[in-house]
Amino acid sequence: MKVLISGANGLIGSAIVKSLEDDGHKVLRLTRSAPRNSLEVQWQPEKNVFPPEERDKIIGIDAAIHLAGEPIMGRWSEEKKKRIYESRVASTKLLSETLAGLPQLPRVFLCASAVGYYGSCGDKILTEDSAPGDDFLAEVCRDWEDAADAARNAGIRVVHTRFSIVLSTGGGALQKMLLPFKLGLGGPLGSGEQYMSWITLHDTTRAVRFALDNEAVSGALNFSAPEPVTNRAFTRALGRAVHRPAVLPLPAFALRLALGTQSANETVLASVRAIPEKLTAHGFQFQHSQIDEALRQLLA
Repeated sequence: MKVLISGANGLIGSAIVKSLEDDGHKVLRLTRSAPRNSLEVQWQPEKNVFPPEERDKIIGIDAAIHLAGEPIMGRWSEEKKKRIYESRVASTKLLSETLAGLPQLPRVFLCASAVGYYGSCGDKILTEDSAPGDDFLAEVCRDWEDAADAARNAGIRVVHTRFSIVLSTGGGALQKMLLPFKLGLGGPLGSGEQYMSWITLHDTTRAVRFALDNEAVSGALNFSAPEPVTNRAFTRALGRAVHRPAVLPLPAFALRLALGTQSANETVLASVRAIPEKLTAHGFQFQHSQIDEALRQLLA
């Protein structure tokens, strides 16, 4: 295949690029900088610009994967929220319209989304058919997915990968947690009763490849292991994996002071119990479905 990807240098993107290239596929990287080689394609989503000469480079691609976006974590100023929203929605709209206008359409457009689509829902089990939430991240995810309509209406198969927390020792949330947990300073966040949907980077990459290759797959897919856990259960599992106690809680008020109330409530304190109903229905088999086993393997 010939595959176009944005966010190629991120945690998920770099793993997908390696997987594809290891199997002999050609991968073109979208970049905002001037291209350094024939595999880089420049675009300017912040200006709603995809130069014609760069557009010509992607004619004939079989698939496009869009992963780029402003990081979610951190304090949410109004400017930060604007970047979170526009880096996802505007860029998806530009790429979707560009793909729809190609003389030869790609077979599939895989566009990132997140389980934040559902909002914080306590212990309610969430499938791809569950209703969207009504908070800021839910609005971002809903508009993010709608922004791919041009590609969908052109007849391109569109898949929305609703990512949960992706576990890897090479980056992301788990890497940031390791040092305090190894020092015996880890513990639950807030009450610890909020559910965490999670998936290993290995299964994330496998599921992306599955969605690219399986023509029966379209629409939203929850990228989450079959057994979401509470934050308290995750904390205990991580403590066992690093052979340290994990009993020092970080109170909700401290998280709200550090991150801001809205950011804390919609990220680390949000309860999202999403399950991969559609992935499993299509026959995808997880290699890491239990949190203890997954963390043991990751930290072995």
